[in-house]
Amino acid sequence: MGKLVPQRVEAIVQGLSKACQEVGCALIGGETAEMPGLYTGDDYDLAGFIVGAASKDNIITGRDITAGDTIIGLPSSGLHTNGYSLARKILGEDAKALATFYPELGKTLGQVLLTPHRCYYRELKSLLPLIKGLAHITGGGLVGNVPRVLPEGVAARFDSKSWEIPPVFQLIRKRGNVDLDEMYRVFNMGIGMVLVCSPDNAEQVSRALPEAKVIGRAVKQRGKARVVID
Repeated sequence: MGKLVPQRVEAIVQGLSKACQEVGCALIGGETAEMPGLYTGDDYDLAGFIVGAASKDNIITGRDITAGDTIIGLPSSGLHTNGYSLARKILGEDAKALATFYPELGKTLGQVLLTPHRCYYRELKSLLPLIKGLAHITGGGLVGNVPRVLPEGVAARFDSKSWEIPPVFQLIRKRGNVDLDEMYRVFNMGIGMVLVCSPDNAEQVSRALPEAKVIGRAVKQRGKARVVID
């Protein structure tokens, strides 16, 4: 930051501590730097990382996914951390644009874009033994992330009508006249986490996750894994 303001640093660390507590993670250190030649006014930059460990036997690789398995989706809270460059280009990024109230959003653009990224850890922790594959939908959307957990010879077929695309994505597409395929490549389109499990476990998993929706299934295919969105 340009100038170290103790109250601001305290508020930032409180936020980090709260987030760590929510997922059983320890905040073990940090460092601050005053760089007035780089940051001005109230600007500050924050970077962090998480380190974890898992025994090899407990790693969910997706290798056991087979055709016929059920694909379940958990909703996102918004853009999460991807697609902001395109969103800014289309909707604007100055104070006036961010303060604009959109009836379809029920909030200002700034409020919607600042919605925190949703964390799924607590919801999924107890269900991990029932899950064959997990895909966190980040940059690249469903198309770019789901194939990473699919073994060769298996594709994921999604029914786009099985979940509701949030208004913010509909607004971006309409205002920017963005092709639907491009929207699915850039944004999560309302699905922040994808789970793959056997049909026998699908009901138990869905029952434990009130917001979960069955959004597709694994199907046979030749060659490398891919995603089809109907």
